[in-house]
Amino acid sequence: MEFEKTEIEDVLLLKPDIFRDKRGIFLESYRKSRFRERGLDINFVQDNISSSKSGAIRGLHYQIENPQDKLIMVMQGEILDVAVDLRQSSPTFGKSVTRIISEENRHQLFIPKGFAHGFSVLSDETLVYYKCSDYYHPEGERGLLWNDPALNIDWQVKDPVLSDKDRHQPELSEIPKEALFS
Repeated sequence: MEFEKTEIEDVLLLKPDIFRDKRGIFLESYRKSRFRERGLDINFVQDNISSSKSGAIRGLHYQIENPQDKLIMVMQGEILDVAVDLRQSSPTFGKSVTRIISEENRHQLFIPKGFAHGFSVLSDETLVYYKCSDYYHPEGERGLLWNDPALNIDWQVKDPVLSDKDRHQPELSEIPKEALFS
């Protein structure tokens, strides 16, 4: 598995070795020792699956209490995966990383604590699988407006389908400092 740095150093694009033959494919999606070799001693405790239709945008979400590292993988379809740096002391605060991950390329995005996460669905349907380093904690959940002009994210979707919650999140400039990461 190849670990590739992105424009925000702590966000990593993982490219697994894929073995193909007449039966299909095989790949190793996660190995703790490979993360440890790179100084990432993460204990993933919760796995989630999300199924979404074309044009859906999920996010941007984060947990200020019980923050989570996430490892995102697409089992079916294609998404534009997005991570926004919410670490106030970071030189890349307010910047984002976007990557297309799909069942075809089998790439994964590792998003550390301190980032908001979201994705848009670029195929008819998707099945997204992701690992989290802490449990879902609704009291600590926060959000960031998906189309905040300051973020300038091209979601690559013409007619976005959003939840009411995601449609009414605050812009980054409206989020109090205590609701961001120090």
